[in-house]
Amino acid sequence: MKERLPCEFFLIRYVPDVVKGEFTNIGVVLREAGDGAPDAASPEHAVVRFTRDWSRVRCMDADADIGLLEALEGEIAERLRMSATDPKPVLALLEDTLSNSVQISPPRASLAESMAAEMEQLMRMYVEPLKVKISRQRTGRAAIAGAMRTEFERAGVWGLMRKRIAASLYTRPGDPMKIDCGYRPNGVIRMFQAVSLEGDVEAAKGLAYSAPQLREGVLRVESAKLELTAVVEPLRSVSDIEDEAMERYRFGVEAMERQEIRVVTVSDLARVAETARVELRV
Repeated sequence: MKERLPCEFFLIRYVPDVVKGEFTNIGVVLREAGDGAPDAASPEHAVVRFTRDWSRVRCMDADADIGLLEALEGEIAERLRMSATDPKPVLALLEDTLSNSVQISPPRASLAESMAAEMEQLMRMYVEPLKVKISRQRTGRAAIAGAMRTEFERAGVWGLMRKRIAASLYTRPGDPMKIDCGYRPNGVIRMFQAVSLEGDVEAAKGLAYSAPQLREGVLRVESAKLELTAVVEPLRSVSDIEDEAMERYRFGVEAMERQEIRVVTVSDLARVAETARVELRV
């Protein structure tokens, strides 16, 4: 029998009202325990994962800043890479960023078959809401963004990527656009944006409009070339869709490609994530 790996985990909780003391678990920090743990620089030595379903947070606090909570996952991952043997930097980050609204539990011990398997188990036990028999399936941009995250997580690179990248860093103050994720493997910055073409093509037109300014800004600020990728749904068979919907889809793709935006479909994500894994040397 394979020897199990001694670990410990911390639950990350959202506490909208510290007086009431009510909370919901939104994530898990898992790390190896003991003196025999590998080098803290190893990406597998300590990992963090947040929920993808924020319904319970929204039920407790309709004004919760979900974007900030999602960005916090990446910040915690960075702190863990810098000091994976000590949770104190994570505690300090939570205190500095969100005061008492996000808290971390005392450590609990566990024995893991692997870090990945243990993380899946802990997320099911403590974080993810119970699935009902009839569930509402995500569609449109939310479904594409979820598929992106899933494939990058499978490749082990999601924690190494920047998330919700503010376009205003590269265009001009006040630009509300956020790019879903990206990374810099060398002299090129790769950014990825989920774009749904099923409803309308406004998102595609907006990304196409912003692409030249983003490209110029990245060159100016980062001294790097930008490769911007739009991830879209696959075009369904002609017999399944109306001519108008097909024309909108093709219009959206062509509008982005004219601005040198690389367009891939959800079915291409595994290959895209594998490229990221190789480039980030995970």
